[in-house]
Amino acid sequence: MPAALFVSFMRTAVPFVAGWLLTLAVRAGVEITSATVEGVVTVALGVVYYLAFRLLELLGERLRGNALQNIAGVLLGWARPPSYPTVPELAPVDPSSYAGPTGNR
Repeated sequence: MPAALFVSFMRTAVPFVAGWLLTLAVRAGVEITSATVEGVVTVALGVVYYLAFRLLELLGERLRGNALQNIAGVLLGWARPPSYPTVPELAPVDPSSYAGPTGNR
């Protein structure tokens, strides 16, 4: 598994696990009877968790030092966002040079 894929997976899975754990914490104080409502609450808490720590991570990038960025990144599942290789930009294709499926121009 490429390193960027693992980092990306961790930074996706950890917020949803955190959302599930937060849902369990909410259920300790509030009775949720519908599985659908519980699922929506879990996803919503996971999204809020991810957004909060991703924003803190972006704020940490702009501040001096890496402490806030690293802490927020660890709470997302990995200290640094994944880095992907750059893909070279392709030149536009001239439609008049396309031969088509039959080979005719």
